[in-house]
Amino acid sequence: MSLRSVLVANRGEIALRVVRACRELGIRSVAVYSDADASAAHVRHADDAVHIGKSSASKSYLNADAVLEAARSAGVDAVHPGYGFLSERPSFAAAVEEAGLTFVGPPSSVIATMGDKAAARAVARSADVPVVPGSDEVSSADDAVAAAEEVGYPVLVKASAGGGGRGIRPAASADELRTVVVEAQREASSAFGSGAVYLERALQGPKHVEVQVLADTHGGVVHCFERECSLQRRRQKILEEAPAPGLSSELRSALCDAAVRLSAQVGYVGAGTVEFLVEGEEFFFIEMNTRIQVEHPITEWITGLDLVAEQLRIAGGEPLSVAQDDIVRRGAAIEFRVNAEDPDQDFLPSPGEVTGLELPGGPGVRVDTALMAGDVVPPFYDSLVAKLAVWALTREQALARGRRALAEYRVEGLPTTIGLHRRLLDEPAVVDGTYDITTLETWLAGG
Repeated sequence: MSLRSVLVANRGEIALRVVRACRELGIRSVAVYSDADASAAHVRHADDAVHIGKSSASKSYLNADAVLEAARSAGVDAVHPGYGFLSERPSFAAAVEEAGLTFVGPPSSVIATMGDKAAARAVARSADVPVVPGSDEVSSADDAVAAAEEVGYPVLVKASAGGGGRGIRPAASADELRTVVVEAQREASSAFGSGAVYLERALQGPKHVEVQVLADTHGGVVHCFERECSLQRRRQKILEEAPAPGLSSELRSALCDAAVRLSAQVGYVGAGTVEFLVEGEEFFFIEMNTRIQVEHPITEWITGLDLVAEQLRIAGGEPLSVAQDDIVRRGAAIEFRVNAEDPDQDFLPSPGEVTGLELPGGPGVRVDTALMAGDVVPPFYDSLVAKLAVWALTREQALARGRRALAEYRVEGLPTTIGLHRRLLDEPAVVDGTYDITTLETWLAGG
């Protein structure tokens, strides 16, 4: 059964991306929008649109009841959550299922399992996928200190229900751990509705590598190779590339095989990403993102696949359109996240009107954005306004193409991270691909 109509429960570039995929597949798309997004691109390009609330995310895009009512009133078959907002909330996926609609993503039970870091680690172990040495959930400072004696310092205190880098605190000693456990529990409770935390050994300068997977409802699971995501600030990704530089062929194969095993073990369905920390020739599972990723364009560049179209076909009950042997990696791709932030002011968000806009183009250049000159970047949502992705036959050529595209990219009226990316591409560790998860923050600090 193919899908006939889909409600896109998101905004901005990812909502527009889903609308475009629906159009190509002959699927009716229905956008949702807040007061702030009444004239937004995803609303203009969708076949229909439903107003769901005020500008605040909590009163619109995070209001599950309003989104479900919009789905019912629009008479859709399915709901695509995009990324962020409600995309990884098992309660929302369950509500969609209970409403008799198709959730474009894995079953709610899988989201719940993989969204609980302790449960996800247990799934990884059962699939013979290595995990970072760590503990079960700890409920008090005393429990944490006792667990750290087994895990070994330094440790990270991590939220069991966490994501996006929140609810994580480092500790190098028992005294420090007693303090940060309480802080992490408080932040986790506020951000995720659960104060449960666990310990994980803090690896020293690892690389953050993730593997894209696709799985259908017929037992098919494939990987679409890996992405390098180590350039992060406060655990938020800034730049990603595919394939990951510097990996041996043996390590690359082991990572991809592990991601497939884990996905099969948990009964995954749809597009997902299995994330690892890599240290030398060792790798460790850290989490699974049960949704489409911000950085999916670079995987599409190197494989030729349309990952969002695959999501929609899978949700409609179709088998995967490709077998593992059909997925061939070609060339190198880099994605630059363009945020409405001022890097010179500690990345202060910079909402406001875009008074001028010139997008880069030419061979091997893709810009995913919903922004146009004259649009206003509202202060209510994430600061990501565009993704510039470039592709070339070699990594060296992709870097050169990135420099050229960034030089052409012009946004007037508000600060963005475009200038930061221009500078990054001249940094030796970025040029030679030896950077790790500490590189960007060290560089920003002047180290």
